[in-house]
Amino acid sequence: QVQPVESGGGLVQAGGSLKLSCAASGRTASNNAMGWFRQAPEKAREFVASIAWNGGNPLYADSVKGRFTISREYAKSSMYLHMNDLKPEDTAVYFCAVGRGAIVGSQSRDYTSWGQGTQVTVSS
Repeated sequence: QVQPVESGGGLVQAGGSLKLSCAASGRTASNNAMGWFRQAPEKAREFVASIAWNGGNPLYADSVKGRFTISREYAKSSMYLHMNDLKPEDTAVYFCAVGRGAIVGSQSRDYTSWGQGTQVTVSS
């Protein structure tokens, strides 16, 4: 079972930037789609962005489109989320997930392995 590991969270002021990283070793991680989700306190987990195994077909939630960029390094089985113009409503625990297959999905059921999450806090 692949176990993704997130890093890069922290505290930032509104309008600032952060870069999240996800390391997910293993053949399954390399050949499948990967995605980012987030969960704010007392809210359900929500989709943020996802990407194909080769770094193509990026998909974004409307709330982050134009501000966040997802990318991937196939050789390193790594994925990144560049977050710009952060807003207080972006505050959440961000999770990295490995897809069940090649489909670039936006639903939790499209993903089979999840990291422990990294906290992102945006102050106003």
